[in-house]
Amino acid sequence: MEKISRTKIVDLLKREDFGTMVNVKGWVRTRRGSKQVNFIALNDGSTINNVQVVVDLSNFDEEMLKLITTGACISVNGLMVESVGSGQKVELQAKEIEVLGACDNTYPLQKKGHSLEFLREIAHLRPRTNTFGAVFRIRHNMAMAIHQFFHQRGFVYFHTPIITASDCEGAGQMFQVTTKNLYDLKKDENGAIIYDDDFFGKQASLTVSGQLEGELAATALGAIYTFGPTFRAENSNTPRHLAEFWMVEPEVAFNDIIDNMDLAEDFIKFCVQWALDNCMDDIKFLNDMFDKELIERLQSVVKEDFIRLPYTEGIQILEKAVLDGHKFEFPIYWGVDLASEHERYLVENHFKRPVILTDYPKEIKAFYMKQNEDGKTVRAMDVLFPKIGEIIGGSEREADYDKLATRIQEMDIPMKDMWWYLDTRRFGTCPHSGFGLGFERLLLFVTGMANIRDVIPFPRTPRNAEF
Repeated sequence: MEKISRTKIVDLLKREDFGTMVNVKGWVRTRRGSKQVNFIALNDGSTINNVQVVVDLSNFDEEMLKLITTGACISVNGLMVESVGSGQKVELQAKEIEVLGACDNTYPLQKKGHSLEFLREIAHLRPRTNTFGAVFRIRHNMAMAIHQFFHQRGFVYFHTPIITASDCEGAGQMFQVTTKNLYDLKKDENGAIIYDDDFFGKQASLTVSGQLEGELAATALGAIYTFGPTFRAENSNTPRHLAEFWMVEPEVAFNDIIDNMDLAEDFIKFCVQWALDNCMDDIKFLNDMFDKELIERLQSVVKEDFIRLPYTEGIQILEKAVLDGHKFEFPIYWGVDLASEHERYLVENHFKRPVILTDYPKEIKAFYMKQNEDGKTVRAMDVLFPKIGEIIGGSEREADYDKLATRIQEMDIPMKDMWWYLDTRRFGTCPHSGFGLGFERLLLFVTGMANIRDVIPFPRTPRNAEF
């Protein structure tokens, strides 16, 4: 076959220099046609769109043509011509075809549609479907948008450790990291495991958040963000939880809770706008296939100001909804940690736009949040989104050494793990704030997918670590 340098399909479909010889390589989506002429839909992952390759059967070897089945990988040299068919301006008239990889009829992605549940079972092949090609191109674009947003604003991308000996949330549901032989554990007289001979000489875990280390960096570099994998060993089998997910955590010195809310709103609007500007083909496909209101919802989030609502007022709205006959599965009262159904009621039914809920009861929030003067609430903020519920959680941090130390004791967090964190309050403390965005939750919103397992390539959930 004549050597012509490859053109990506995404670029080819924009060209107008008809009559040029080009080379495309990709995977066959479908092949159809008559005795004289066949039409191959070819996709190389650079775009949701296929290029149509027109094959005059009389010019090609019959045995070779038999190998061109759904899933096969081929290289085509062809003449770029104006397409008379619908949808595209460009198609290729095949002059030479080489089969790079044949694909037999056991290939699970045949032409019929497949359920998302089935595709999870073949997660190693699902990126080849239109749906997951679109999702993972959007995922890439959202990662780029995040770096772009913070870089433009002078933030430093700071890498916090993945293996840690501290539990940021006091949640306790952490994956342990060890080199010990689990069949032969040394224990002391109380039955506690002795970690002296373990790799780190102490108990270590996978991180649940980079926030505490992020605060150390913010009190030196001013404004930082982390973006990396985090791990929660919660036994949560819900469409919104993963055991391994990615989190974006900015932390900013001298920002109070209002600055923090402004940053969160600007950030999320920037990301959604980026998706609309750079991923429209993929979003349009997902809109048409899965969620007819997707584009409308994305556009409305960018346009509207988010509502800022104190927790206490939010509870009053929800209590009134119950009196008016709205049925919630979980009870509603002051002091409750809101369930996703409550969050979504405020966003979807009451305000019909995103809500930033603030000033939560201190009992249901983490130890490091700044306490309000009322002694009952803290300067927390959760950004609540349609269809998702909480997408961002953050707060102004407690900058006062004594208040923070007292709170750590009240919550029985071992001081031996926290001395270094408290040092930031001993040596030149300052007001500072930050938040965490679950990257996959953002992707759920931007793609319109209903299950978080469908926006990460290889989901890790209870009893599932395949591929």
